[in-house]
Amino acid sequence: MKIAVAIDGSENAMRAAKHAIMLAEYLPQVTLEIIYVEDLSEAKIGRQLSQSPESLALKREQKMQPILAMAKEAAVDTKVIMLKGNPSQEIIRYVNDRKINKLVIGSRGLNSIQEMVMGSVSHKVMKHVDCPVTVVK
Repeated sequence: MKIAVAIDGSENAMRAAKHAIMLAEYLPQVTLEIIYVEDLSEAKIGRQLSQSPESLALKREQKMQPILAMAKEAAVDTKVIMLKGNPSQEIIRYVNDRKINKLVIGSRGLNSIQEMVMGSVSHKVMKHVDCPVTVVK
């Protein structure tokens, strides 16, 4: 069985990761795939161009490290997936192409515009993936 969790460094993504790890602990022969998408939208690219590649890699690692530590402590087999592009499109493509059995995603991410309603990424993903989705608040 393959469970995936989409993360972006937000508090909701951290809660989603905790939930996904808990599920993986109780299911036999599960691999938890941790998906991180580097958002290549115009607003994000401007900020990214002003930073060195090493700085960006360090930020990605800082977002990933607490989740990897939790999974290791829980003895959950993990696989890190780094993608680039539009987060919702990349998550949908990956989950459907890899035939993921269960996706866990936070209800809102880091985009301040999306904080008014359920995040547009989680909403789009939920509507277009072929597997059950748990949206964690």
